Amino acid sequence: MQMTKPKFRHLALASMLLGTFASPVFSAPLTFSEAWQILQENNNSLAAQQANVERYQHLQNSTSSLNLPSITLGANYTHLDSDVTINGEQFKNSLSGVPNLGAVGGILQPILSGLGGVTSTITEQDIFSSSIRAIWPIFTGGRITAAQTAAEGKSEEAQSQLLMEKQARYEDLSKYYFSVILAEDVVRTRQAVEAGLTQHRDFAIKLEQQGQIARVERLQADASLDKAVVERTKAQNDLKIAQLALTQILGQSQSVEPSEQLFINKNLPHMDVFVDQTLMTYPGLKILEAKEKQASSLIKAEKGKYYPEVYLYGDYSLYEDDSLASEMKPDWLVGIGVNVPLLDTSGRSDKVAAAHSAVSQVQFLKSQAKQDLTVLVQKTYLEANQAIEEVQGLNSSLSLAQENLSLRKKAFTQGLSNSLEVVDAELYLASIKTQQSAARFKYLISLNKLLALTSEMNAYSSYLTSSVPSDFDSKADTASQSKG
Repeated sequence: MQMTKPKFRHLALASMLLGTFASPVFSAPLTFSEAWQILQENNNSLAAQQANVERYQHLQNSTSSLNLPSITLGANYTHLDSDVTINGEQFKNSLSGVPNLGAVGGILQPILSGLGGVTSTITEQDIFSSSIRAIWPIFTGGRITAAQTAAEGKSEEAQSQLLMEKQARYEDLSKYYFSVILAEDVVRTRQAVEAGLTQHRDFAIKLEQQGQIARVERLQADASLDKAVVERTKAQNDLKIAQLALTQILGQSQSVEPSEQLFINKNLPHMDVFVDQTLMTYPGLKILEAKEKQASSLIKAEKGKYYPEVYLYGDYSLYEDDSLASEMKPDWLVGIGVNVPLLDTSGRSDKVAAAHSAVSQVQFLKSQAKQDLTVLVQKTYLEANQAIEEVQGLNSSLSLAQENLSLRKKAFTQGLSNSLEVVDAELYLASIKTQQSAARFKYLISLNKLLALTSEMNAYSSYLTSSVPSDFDSKADTASQSKG
């Protein structure tokens, strides 16, 4: 057995090393900003949108080559039905336009007549040639520029879609992260209720034994405690579910624990600040602007079909046969060409009209989006302010509930109050705490939605720094509530 111990040590060491090089696991409590950083690194939706951005950036870069000449290496093989030849008679006939040269003509005439039986091959039946060819468009009616502008618009649209996805994931994280904190507050409140009712039940047992209260009072204390245990268990299960959701959205293998508490701010910047910032930076509007750019470039591209296309071209022979025609042909040539569209079957005029309609559609959508965004920001802003007012307004109710519970407990021990009144006081205090925590949660959800809409997610830390601390510490209050 001793000989196997080193093997187990090696296995343990290997397991530790594998754990070290695996994906990072965060066992320490995380701030909201840290959780947001982790989500950006691990979220598959964001990674997919980033890949989409890179795709359209490459496509945009590819349009720069439209300004360059097209150079190709070509080879041709041609088979004729027969060799191309010319005989002396044909050559003589081709010279019929030669003027009478007098005495010289008399000398040439017998020579030309003697060529009648001579045959010369201009090119053979099988022809093979190879050359480098180049075409360089120098004017296309703006179609190249339109294609480049459209590609730029698609790239900008992809970038804005990535920002939209980030905003959506930021809002999701806000709900998951602060849901865990809210669930923790509810658990502490339920634990405090259970502790208080346990103490109350114990007092009820003593008072029943002393004959100071009826048995039904003690049974009421037992039933209330049992119900409090059920509520506490339910709250703990809700906390586990919230933690599982947060852990999954962050892509972690161990349960994630938030390090922050729910909070509010005394006030927010003016509503117009959020509205103006949203209308200026919201990526959804940038998407519509990118689509408008694409539609406008489509108009230019379709109008470009009405203009002639001018291009330079050239050809350089690399290989040719030994025929007379090949020897007479120059090795290279250059020129300029023009294509003028006379009859086009693509429906240019209707496509131009359709492109104009697309631009109008995007402009109307943009105007409607601005109206909808303004309403959304105003609604979210008012909800955040309402949550602040609710938290502040419940402070007096919280003080009253704490004082009422203390008095009811004392009165019960003195026989001046019944068990139901103590239970009601416990539950009322718990309801005020839960309502106040829920209001803080609503505020943080609305605040982070405003930050997402205004593309100011990085400003969260400044709101956290200037936050208003809770009027009572949940843990300390839990202890004080459990005391009679």
